[in-house]
Amino acid sequence: MMLRNKLTLAILAIGLSNQVMALDLGEYNGTKFSIGGYIKAEAIYDMPEKNGEDTWQTSARQSRINVATEKQVNDIKLKGYIEVDFWDDSAEAGDSTYAPRIRHAYIGINNFTIGQTWAGQFFGNAPFDVNMVNFYGPGTGSIAGNGAVIRPDMVVSWNKNLGNGHSVRLTGQDPVWQYANIPDLVASYNFRTGGHAFNLTATGREVGTEIGSGVNAGDDPDESKYGAAISAAAKLKFGGTTLAFSAYTGKGAGVYAGWGRRAGGTGPNQDTDVDTNGKLITTTGLTAGITQQLTNKLSATLRYGQVEADLKGMSEDTIKMTNVNLVYNYLPEVDFGIEWRDQNVGTRPPTSLTTSSRPEGQQVELFAMYKF
Repeated sequence: MMLRNKLTLAILAIGLSNQVMALDLGEYNGTKFSIGGYIKAEAIYDMPEKNGEDTWQTSARQSRINVATEKQVNDIKLKGYIEVDFWDDSAEAGDSTYAPRIRHAYIGINNFTIGQTWAGQFFGNAPFDVNMVNFYGPGTGSIAGNGAVIRPDMVVSWNKNLGNGHSVRLTGQDPVWQYANIPDLVASYNFRTGGHAFNLTATGREVGTEIGSGVNAGDDPDESKYGAAISAAAKLKFGGTTLAFSAYTGKGAGVYAGWGRRAGGTGPNQDTDVDTNGKLITTTGLTAGITQQLTNKLSATLRYGQVEADLKGMSEDTIKMTNVNLVYNYLPEVDFGIEWRDQNVGTRPPTSLTTSSRPEGQQVELFAMYKF
């Protein structure tokens, strides 16, 4: 029995927009163990455009910790990964004690991943976007913008490096519609060259078309249609400047993109992708962003995203969000930053617990983060 303690600078491949350091704990019975995560303290000033007072909200709930294992068994590479944060909303009102929440719990066997982890849509966009401080999904405008279904309960994916910068990923995941006969499906193709990266992603899912309200919509298992969408993304690097673009369009994707008929609703609601006549609607999104490295420690990012639902007569048929941030890398493990963001429609009301609110209007976030 031997445990060798040593620091590494290995960057975990899994992360929304923040790189997380990992501490290699050593090896026991042929299994390597590492621990990682970060502590993040944030203060958010809400400035709702309507239906609310300006408020300050503070929290450290986003802080997270993960444990990873890796073992070689003959020609099989076996991995395990579990991560929790403290975003559980079960705390009593006024209590600042929050419960752990599982973010990831998966097994890796060579090129296969099985368990709760990122949806396939995430890999078609997040690695090809600029960094945001906003803790709400990969970002409005992308095919993966809805944080509510960003980590399905069950994901089975196969990722293959084809060489010369080419790779593919095929994903089947727990369907949003409870009566679906097949998993929600995602296929992605990546190409990386000279510091630039490109992605094409296709998605498909069975959508319940019975008209209802709330989470009970689509309860008739015989009423459904199949929706498909396609996304393209690119991330270009020129010295200290990074440019990122994405666009998607299709049917059945609104529940993953976070926008559709139930404008301003939250969660994986069936009505998102169905109009009042039970027909699938089309949603179209786009994003554009730029990150400039101002000094070796200070970077600035500007990002815009929007999603339009192809419906008439809605009070708001398009959601728009702008993010601007400055991040100062005080130490390799410590960041300080500020982000201003503005959205024309609320995605989470001011009554949401502490810093999870996303009302219509503006927000300013100040944060300090220690990565380990």
